[in-house]
Amino acid sequence: MNFLLLIINPGSTSTKLAIYQDDKLQYEKNCSHVAAEIGRYGHILEQVEFRKQKIYEFLTEAKIPVEQISAVIGRGGLLKPICGGTYIVNEKMCFDLRNAPKEHASNLGGLLAEEIGTSLGIPAFIVDPVVVDEMESLARISGLKGIRRVSIFHALNQKASARKAAALLGKGYDECNLIVAHMGGGVSVGAHQKGNVVDVNNALDGDGPFSPERAGGLPAVSLIDLCFQAGMAKEDVYRSIVGRGGLVSYLGVNDAREVEKMITQGDKDAKMIYQAMSYQVAKEIGAGAAVLKGRVDTIVLTGGLAYSQITTGWIKEMVEFIAPVLILPVKTKWKRWHLARSGY
Repeated sequence: MNFLLLIINPGSTSTKLAIYQDDKLQYEKNCSHVAAEIGRYGHILEQVEFRKQKIYEFLTEAKIPVEQISAVIGRGGLLKPICGGTYIVNEKMCFDLRNAPKEHASNLGGLLAEEIGTSLGIPAFIVDPVVVDEMESLARISGLKGIRRVSIFHALNQKASARKAAALLGKGYDECNLIVAHMGGGVSVGAHQKGNVVDVNNALDGDGPFSPERAGGLPAVSLIDLCFQAGMAKEDVYRSIVGRGGLVSYLGVNDAREVEKMITQGDKDAKMIYQAMSYQVAKEIGAGAAVLKGRVDTIVLTGGLAYSQITTGWIKEMVEFIAPVLILPVKTKWKRWHLARSGY
């Protein structure tokens, strides 16, 4: 093989970019977008040209001749539910991304890949979009007829981390039972059974553990009361749960590093809330162990919060009786995975 790949991962305030030669990273950059830059766009889809320009600037900076790029791969968005895997971007997919039920930065991934792929005459793909749906039928039942649990989670990183964990075990992904907890702005905890995520909390719409920015699962009647408070519009309630929930709600910040500073300065309330977040993640991991009937090869902690020794320490203390805990922060290189693992 000798393929040069352009990777595009758009987030709400950044576009992460990388160049790979086959499976080896050649160059990467996190292009942060200040509020003034993206604030002038009323809708996320209006940012396509702006972000495309940033991508070409990245290629110039990396000194990559565009004619040498073999393919472009974008982050998948809010499509209709599909199984995990790699998909060719086509006209129908782009239509669905432009008409997705919700605005989300991930919707830009396939659109940017298609625009650049078309202009360069190379194929465009997406991999493991957030709507990967491999849930078992039992996992879809909510407890109220007419409401079904759905699969929306950090599929790209969960699947990648699961494959890395399986490789460290000397097995294939489809040979392992794993529980993967992605901990970032949102938290998703998936039960991976022989290559399929058979159960996972909906990390986008308010399910599972609370996180730096999201409230997670809430007591239903208390949420109903909130919805009927005088002057509370639907959008206000939604923003209270997604964006202004979690650590933001309690402590006014969404940066775990700031919370840890508060703790080192003796803030007992900050410690209580921060530990409660880890507590809820650990509880969700325990639920995943029940789904897998206790047959768990390893538990994987990943996402930005996996860099926090405080967070991972609290979680490990609660769950390592289930299985060994493997810590794989998002940007960790192969050599460091071995240093971070425990229980092997």
